[in-house]
Amino acid sequence: MTVLAQLQQSCASVWSVVRELSGDDAYERYLQHQALAHPHEQPLERAAFFKAEQHRKWEGVRRCC
Repeated sequence: MTVLAQLQQSCASVWSVVRELSGDDAYERYLQHQALAHPHEQPLERAAFFKAEQHRKWEGVRRCC
């Protein structure tokens, strides 16, 4: 493996961890879960998934502080 290939692989690994920690890969993880746990159900489209997640996340917030 060349130095450039090792650097690219390292950068890809770091980027994957950053996406996981920030939640940016949530839709991909949702699709994997749906395929394994609910193969008979049609998964949500990306926009609908993020809208549902925002609603779930902020539904219970009743105060500002």
